[in-house]
Amino acid sequence: MPKGKHKGGRRHFTNFEALEEQKKKEEKERQWRREQGETDSEEEEEEGKSSGSEESSSEEESGSEEETKEQKAKGVSNLIETQNPNRVVAKPKKVAAISVAATGGGKPQLSRREREEIEKQRATAHYRKMHAEGKTEEARADLARLALIRQQREEAAKKKEEERKAKEEAAAAKKEQLAKVLNKKKS
Repeated sequence: MPKGKHKGGRRHFTNFEALEEQKKKEEKERQWRREQGETDSEEEEEEGKSSGSEESSSEEESGSEEETKEQKAKGVSNLIETQNPNRVVAKPKKVAAISVAATGGGKPQLSRREREEIEKQRATAHYRKMHAEGKTEEARADLARLALIRQQREEAAKKKEEERKAKEEAAAAKKEQLAKVLNKKKS
């Protein structure tokens, strides 16, 4: 494809300034006709309908023009006016809406991740508390295991104590027997 050609022919951009000038000329022409009395009653009705809509649209345009002037366009975008239905224009918020939002949401607005993190911390703290009180299944299992271990250790300690006493008694009995045998030999 040769350079400079676009699918289907030349590109055509509407000039915003030219449109504004055309609207002004039409309005002057209507006023001149009204002054001359050359308009028909049908044209007046149409003009009344269109002028009412133009006034409301002109008010909207003036509001949007002020907004666009406040937002400085970068590059050539301020030279070329385009109508993009997907373009989102940041509208200034009303003071009443801001104050309602500020007073209505007493807590600061947190992101989803922050809320999840806080909820996770609360859940872990609650679980630790319940675990310390012995109200969780894991805590009950741990306490049961500890009770078994304590019981086994107590039994092992008693058994060792009995064995020690038995050894001492055996040693004492052996001494007595030795003492008796030695006393008999001496006598």
